[in-house]
Amino acid sequence: MHLEIDFIMAENTILEKLEGLMSRFDEVSTLITDPGVIADQKRYIKLSKEYKDLGDILKKREEYIKALDGLEEAKNILTSETDADLKEMAREEANECERLIPQLEEEIKLLLIPADPQDDRNAILEIRGGTGGDEAAIFAGDLFRMYSKYCEMKGWTLSISSFSEGAAGGYKEIICSVTGEKVYGTLKYESGVHRVQRVPATETQGRVHTSAASVAVLPEAQEFDVVINEGEIKWDTFRSSGAGGQNVNKVESGVRLRYNWKNPNTGAVEEILIECTETRDQPKNKERALSRLRTFIYDKEHQKYIDDIAAKRKTMVSTGDRSAKIRTYNYPQGRITDHRINYTIYNLGAFMDGDIQDCIDHLIVAENAERLKESEL
Repeated sequence: MHLEIDFIMAENTILEKLEGLMSRFDEVSTLITDPGVIADQKRYIKLSKEYKDLGDILKKREEYIKALDGLEEAKNILTSETDADLKEMAREEANECERLIPQLEEEIKLLLIPADPQDDRNAILEIRGGTGGDEAAIFAGDLFRMYSKYCEMKGWTLSISSFSEGAAGGYKEIICSVTGEKVYGTLKYESGVHRVQRVPATETQGRVHTSAASVAVLPEAQEFDVVINEGEIKWDTFRSSGAGGQNVNKVESGVRLRYNWKNPNTGAVEEILIECTETRDQPKNKERALSRLRTFIYDKEHQKYIDDIAAKRKTMVSTGDRSAKIRTYNYPQGRITDHRINYTIYNLGAFMDGDIQDCIDHLIVAENAERLKESEL
């Protein structure tokens, strides 16, 4: 009896919430065919995303209702039928529905929580060597290789926008764009300070040193997200050094932009400087430098939104202070520790080869648990 009461309560609360979404789904499906809406690109993209999200929720609603009806029908057979085979089939059906219903409830609850609207975007990945000199730059290079391998596994495209090499290898700084499905929503958990403990190649006494590199993952801005006065951009071109070939140091394909931007949060005017040597095609480099400018401004303007979310949460899994130490890579012990969720594993070699999905999955679970608490579902 207790189980039945639980199901009725869950059915009432969840189905009530889903009921109101059906009329909104019908409304949105009409709106996205309206020529006036289609002409307003920003609104059309937003409504198309809402249409897809509502469709996913209502599909789960159908599965949920089917499971509830299946359970009720199976229980009726168990109480009214005398045929042993029918009762056995009904018992199996009831067990399957009782297993499915709580699972579907959890899936629906997560779908009902408003997703971060930026999760579906591409991302700008920035890695910088921190404390530790040459060893920090080498570690930044190791992190870049790790993310390159991970992107390859995911089928994402990673393109280097600009880089500054370290004296002993690796990178003082490397900036890339990553394109694919739900890139920002996956990689955003990597923002923060990554710490490494190992014996550097430059160490003669065999002592373990601690060095660090910072990772910033920014959602790539779209053209209508920020307003830029392109007439105020100052452009320079320069000869781009690269991976050999006839073009090196002969064609001015590298671009540099300077832009004075007024920070709406502080009122201060900041000069933004961006270089791009990603391709041998100057117009393409200009286009990509503009994309990075939009992303930089979008990130700055949305920092208040990010801070507001972080303030509500205790563990700040994916938001908040980018200067926080989030993970330690301990080479002598072959250990990886993510400090936000007390996650520790001993497969450092595979991890540095891009096998980071399990850690990201644990961070997503922790994030979803926080969001469920906030939503009071």
